[in-house]
Amino acid sequence: MAKEWDPFAIDFAAIRILRLVSELGSFSKAADALGTNQSTISYTMDRLRAAFHDKLFVRQRGGIAPTPRCAEIVACAGRLLEVFEGLVQPVDFDPASASGPVTIACNYYERSIILPRAIAEVRRRAPRLVLDIRTAGAEGVAHLKRGEADLLVGPYDVREESFYHRHLLDDHYVCVMHKSHLLAGRRLRVDDYVKASHAVVTYGGTWRSGYLRGLDERGLSLNQVVAIPSISDLAHILPGTDLVSTVPSRIAPNIAKSLVARACPFPEPFQIGMTWTSRTHHSAAHRWLRQLMGRLAGTLPYKAALATAQDRRRGSAKARA
Repeated sequence: MAKEWDPFAIDFAAIRILRLVSELGSFSKAADALGTNQSTISYTMDRLRAAFHDKLFVRQRGGIAPTPRCAEIVACAGRLLEVFEGLVQPVDFDPASASGPVTIACNYYERSIILPRAIAEVRRRAPRLVLDIRTAGAEGVAHLKRGEADLLVGPYDVREESFYHRHLLDDHYVCVMHKSHLLAGRRLRVDDYVKASHAVVTYGGTWRSGYLRGLDERGLSLNQVVAIPSISDLAHILPGTDLVSTVPSRIAPNIAKSLVARACPFPEPFQIGMTWTSRTHHSAAHRWLRQLMGRLAGTLPYKAALATAQDRRRGSAKARA
């Protein structure tokens, strides 16, 4: 007969382990994250199963998944854990004495626009913090869930209850081309834009940029002749060619001095934000870093996209409807 455990004997450490196993979908990954062995995780799970009279997790391809009862426990007890984690954080935080690693998942855009200033400020004010920057790609949210990243920065729209999000900055798309390009001297019309020879940045995965989705919605497609995985490749590909590429406006000036930026008929504004989980929500060091990045992002200069003729026509049509 299974041993009965008093539910009131369950401590915060056990709840913390349960939440981490649920987030990572693995006993071994939870053990690695906590710096302990898997037998400790298994023993804690046995205690929790007996206390809550539920198997808590079921096996599925590639790992384990929480039962409905487990998900309910994690949601309710997790809120108590967050309150407790907040209470044990020091009232006064000194960045100069803070130490330890922080893993940030992001992409080329964020590494070019946001991180340079953030890293410089961290080195000046919190030199003992160790920043591990890794590529997010299409796995950004998965990195957070598996505990492989503490902070996700990018155009990700995460709407799960266990995630926190903060807006950092706004941007839109512009067209870049060599300064001798035939289209460089005038405003691009939709017909010019669609028929031009395009080098399309695919970002190396399933991500589809907003301007491409905007074209899809209007039943249009670009004359794509080159596909590349990163914006960084454009510095080597665009100069001296008849190619046009569509990129975020904030990054356009950084690509190459021989390129010029022109307004895109499909600017499709978007937002960049940062996302994190309850695992780091109350950490004083992480909170300080998030506030620092938010403040620095707010100081970056930005010129919003002007309404295109097409936008104005759509607006007029809506007004008449």
